Amino acid sequence: MPLRQRLENLPVGQKLLAALLVLLTTVLLVANLTFISAAYYISQESMAPQAMQTIGRLISNPNLAAQALNSAENAQSLLKELKNYNPLRAAALYDSNGDRLAQLQQGDKLKLPERFKSVEAWRLTEFRNTQLISIPKAGKESGHLLLVASSELPTAFYTGTFTASAGILVFSVLLWLVVARQIRRLITEPIYQLEELSRQVTREEDYALRAEPGNNDEIGSLAEAFNTMLSRIEAREQQLKRARDDSQDAYSQAQGMAEETRHTNRKLELEVQVRSKIEKKLTGFQNYLNSIIDSMPSALIALDEQLYVTQWNQEASALSGTPLDEALNQPIFLAFPPMKAFLPKIRHTVERHIVAKIERVTWVKDDVPHHYALTFYPLTGGAGRGVVIRIDDITQRLSLEDMMVQSEKMLSVGGLAAGMAHEINNPLGAILHNVQNIRRRLSPDLPKNLEQAELAGIKLEAVNQYLLSREVPQLLDGIQQAGARAAKIVSHMLNFSRLSNRKMAPCDLPALIDQAVEIASNDFDLTIGFDFKGQAIIRQFDPNLGPVPGTANELEQVLLNLLKNAAQAIHQRIDDGEPGRIILRTRLNPPWAEIQVEDNGVGMPENVRKRTFEPFFTTKEIGQGTGLGLSVSYFIITSNHKGQMEVHSTPGQGTCFTLRLPLAGSTVNVVEQNLSEL
Repeated sequence: MPLRQRLENLPVGQKLLAALLVLLTTVLLVANLTFISAAYYISQESMAPQAMQTIGRLISNPNLAAQALNSAENAQSLLKELKNYNPLRAAALYDSNGDRLAQLQQGDKLKLPERFKSVEAWRLTEFRNTQLISIPKAGKESGHLLLVASSELPTAFYTGTFTASAGILVFSVLLWLVVARQIRRLITEPIYQLEELSRQVTREEDYALRAEPGNNDEIGSLAEAFNTMLSRIEAREQQLKRARDDSQDAYSQAQGMAEETRHTNRKLELEVQVRSKIEKKLTGFQNYLNSIIDSMPSALIALDEQLYVTQWNQEASALSGTPLDEALNQPIFLAFPPMKAFLPKIRHTVERHIVAKIERVTWVKDDVPHHYALTFYPLTGGAGRGVVIRIDDITQRLSLEDMMVQSEKMLSVGGLAAGMAHEINNPLGAILHNVQNIRRRLSPDLPKNLEQAELAGIKLEAVNQYLLSREVPQLLDGIQQAGARAAKIVSHMLNFSRLSNRKMAPCDLPALIDQAVEIASNDFDLTIGFDFKGQAIIRQFDPNLGPVPGTANELEQVLLNLLKNAAQAIHQRIDDGEPGRIILRTRLNPPWAEIQVEDNGVGMPENVRKRTFEPFFTTKEIGQGTGLGLSVSYFIITSNHKGQMEVHSTPGQGTCFTLRLPLAGSTVNVVEQNLSEL
């Protein structure tokens, strides 16, 4: 076992005695070391220098020193007289020339300087007390005596120090024994008594024992606390005995009642089983009703007479954003805030017991306005009076109704455009016919023209020369070209305005696209604020793509809508650094023939792109768009041609519409489906 653990396991009294012993030993050692160091310092700083000065005064006597400088023997004789001085460690005598005549060594030899001039440097390197004495000589320079003091202390000092230390040690041991006895009497023995008492209580389970009262210290307080604990344990033991006796009596009574309880429990079990079956059936029936209510496309909300929610289906949660657990037992105006405006009608339905309807109300859902029809039904039954609210989303129905009205208007406008085209054709034919007659009546090849010129007294060549100088033939060419162009535009408008019979026929997509571009370039609506002709039209047609079954008029209508939207998107750009560009592509991608119309216009954000094909949705200002162009185009491609139509757009970069039409291999299926619809 380690020493530290052994010390920690010692009793408290022994720990105190060990600590006291260590303290006394430490104090004794520190005192002796301090005493020896002080004595050594005093001897070095006081006793040795005084001895050196005494010797120096003796040697400096002229009578003694006069003969010492004459020869080395005399100098050595003088130094021998100094051996009796114990503080002297070494000595050296130097003559007038600075040479060392003699030296004296006591103990281990020291290396003394040979020359006097080296004495100062030697004294700096030797950590000893030295004394340098000048010895005068008549008629010559003085000699010098170097004295070196001894650093050893006398034997008497050590003897005295040892005697004092021994005395201090004996006194410390006696003091330790006295203190140890008091510690044992005051600390160790009371602790042992408490320990023995606790063991006796544990062994005999006799809680009437008590510890003897001690002094008014911590151990005495511990003994008093121990006695208090024993008193409480004794009282608790008596309470436990009384409780045990009482419980035994209660157990005897409980055994008598247990038999009666068994019979009662058996009856209760049978009743619980019956009720569980009934509750299970009711729960299943309630879940079935809730499933029916949740499956309805309308939002259904049931309220009691105080207009608190009692029923709430999933459609109501989706419409209001309030979950079922938060809506139940809440006032309707808190569970569904928009219903607060209809509280008077709801109360009227409950009080008068009549059905009330609100044909149309508009609420915003997911940042999109939706239209709803509200119906309030009175509710009666055993649970009391109430009301049922049904909310139907009529947004799509209203959109279809508006689409039908708008379609009728568009058909009327199309018929008016066809009638106007027929009316325009008549003056255009007259203009072209008259231009042709003017050219014929100015021609010198007709004899009638020459004859009339002679009758008028003019030459036909001169007239033609005058007309050439005034560029009249070029003006006639311009009139004829403009008339022909107008006639072609009218012809295209007539073809476009004719109702489609939806009979599939092979269509040359490149020619169809070129014709749509030509119509778009002459559309007067596109010249308001920008010029369609100014846009770069890039054609990328796949040479491997042949005729594709379709209805030419309808496909031309779709392409014209896409071209108009592309030109308008380019016109709306803020940065005109890049010129406007529209890319028209065709591609063979079996089983589809693909047409792409791509522009570098402003593009569309994601929330607008998702609603692109929604009827009557438009981002244009009022009067500039109906919101039907792309929805009708989507219907033509997906329903009439059984194809696909999608759009990809990036804000600030442009938009790309992709049309997919079934190839000739899929024509049979399309025709058969059309026939089945007829």
